[in-house]
Amino acid sequence: MTAAIQDAVREAGELRAPLRIVAGESWLDAGRPVKANRVLSVGDLSGIVDYVPSDLTITVRAGTRLSEIERATRENGQWFPVNPFGTSEATIGASVATASSGPLSHGFGAIRDLVLGFEAVTGDAKVIRGGGRVVKNVAGFDLVRLMTGSWGTLGVITELTLRLYGLPYNRRTVAIEAPTDARKLAERLRALRDAPVIPFALELLNATAARKVGLPPRQIILVELGGNNAAVDSQIDALKNFGTLIDGSAEMWDALRKPEAGEQIVFRVSGLPALLPERWERTSRVALSSENATMHASIGRGTVRCILTSDPGVAVLDQLSAPDANDTLILERAPATWWTKISPSAVDNRVSQNLKRGFDPLGILNPGILGPVN
Repeated sequence: MTAAIQDAVREAGELRAPLRIVAGESWLDAGRPVKANRVLSVGDLSGIVDYVPSDLTITVRAGTRLSEIERATRENGQWFPVNPFGTSEATIGASVATASSGPLSHGFGAIRDLVLGFEAVTGDAKVIRGGGRVVKNVAGFDLVRLMTGSWGTLGVITELTLRLYGLPYNRRTVAIEAPTDARKLAERLRALRDAPVIPFALELLNATAARKVGLPPRQIILVELGGNNAAVDSQIDALKNFGTLIDGSAEMWDALRKPEAGEQIVFRVSGLPALLPERWERTSRVALSSENATMHASIGRGTVRCILTSDPGVAVLDQLSAPDANDTLILERAPATWWTKISPSAVDNRVSQNLKRGFDPLGILNPGILGPVN
């Protein structure tokens, strides 16, 4: 199977024909222009290559759906704790290539922390491998983290080895109302971080996001806990100190992840978790420019994610173009004009350019998806 990818890349190189790398194709409308006239799909490159439950590792092909990984591991009382925004029909290759993580990253880390090894085909049709198939492997230059989030610009990912965890005996979702006053919200979040709880997920939701998941349309903190019964009960008791708990369900997290229909603008603002209340307030002002904007934030990671239902206009665009010095703005889905204004290139530095030329000397892999190299 990898040989077919090699052949396709080799042919494209000989013809100097740039390739658009796709899998589940759910990221094709992100807005960043890709200058390619051929499509290379790894969507059919699916299935489990190797699964050793006793090692808590699984090796799968890049086109394998997250739902397939979930089914296979659940039979052995294990799981791959990643729930990127979208659906579980997304492929693992695209999730890693785009570094897509979701609410579970609060408790288990980003997807880069759960990838142990990979196989990929570079732009000059060479097969490279990084990491390994065990949790502990030889240290060195971290090719795994380099490939994660490279958006297919350094190589076509064909195979991945993932770290698994044991399924918790009990999982429970609850919600707590959150103050809207910035000072009181900061106190609440600080107290939550200091509380004797270790959540799987801990998200702050605005009223629109709360309504989307089936909760009262108010500012809410959504919490997922897991472990044995005693551990979950103990954490529930600790959370009761923050007010009345609203019983939730696992389906709420799926609803939060689910994309809305229609054209949208999605961006993230990240920074130090301690500064999340100020970041939330600034992003809320931007959200007011779009009717029914959805906002939610990972309290542990300090990242605010905002979904706008309409283009808020030039004034707001300028405001986002000059974010707070402590914040990093990341576009997830936006019109081409936004990319040009806010993020003209993610690879305009010498290190990134040298890496690109080293892995893709002919520049045929997803050219333009991270912006122009030069």
